Amino acid sequence: MATKKNKISKEAIVSMYMNYTLEHNEKPKSVYLFSKLNEFTETEFYNFFGNLESIEKEIYNVFLEKTIELLNKDANYESYDMKSKLLSFYFTFFELLTANRSYVSMNLKEGKNQLKTLMLLSGLRTNFKKFIGDITTDEFRIQQEKIQEYQEKAIQESAWIQFLFTLKFWLEDGSQNFEKTDVYIEKSVKLSFELINIAPINSLIDFGKFIIKEKTQKN
Repeated sequence: MATKKNKISKEAIVSMYMNYTLEHNEKPKSVYLFSKLNEFTETEFYNFFGNLESIEKEIYNVFLEKTIELLNKDANYESYDMKSKLLSFYFTFFELLTANRSYVSMNLKEGKNQLKTLMLLSGLRTNFKKFIGDITTDEFRIQQEKIQEYQEKAIQESAWIQFLFTLKFWLEDGSQNFEKTDVYIEKSVKLSFELINIAPINSLIDFGKFIIKEKTQKN
């Protein structure tokens, strides 16, 4: 049992878990040992998480929650159009990921198991799609009631796929300050909105050239 009483929170447990994993190059063996090491009780742990595995999923939700919190602190954010809100989200979210890149890279590249990676991101997927739904404006909705629900789901799913491609690009990005990821974000978001507006050709060509150039340089 813990010998010292620490004030505990979901965010604190997440931070402790990430630090332990990086410092020991392995995950904690049990809730008991993890709690004892960090001087809080198992009961306190179970107030926030059901097991150690659930922390890994929650880590990415914490990044998303912090991103939205930071966006809402900007007095001008609510006046942004949908495209600007999405760009702001991407740049803020990936700035947080970059600050925790060592853990994220270790966690998502572990074993290169794509199914496991998707499972780790399942909670993030749900909340990301909710975010997309919240910022989707009538400008991007078809007004016919019968297909409106289908269109909402299509927008959210396509946005999630775009996010996964961006995450993969960031994980493989070796440029200074991850400048190429910034370019990727700008071009991919621009393309997605022009596709919605049925004016994609110039951006599609531009984005295609960027991807081909990256692939050529890596090979």
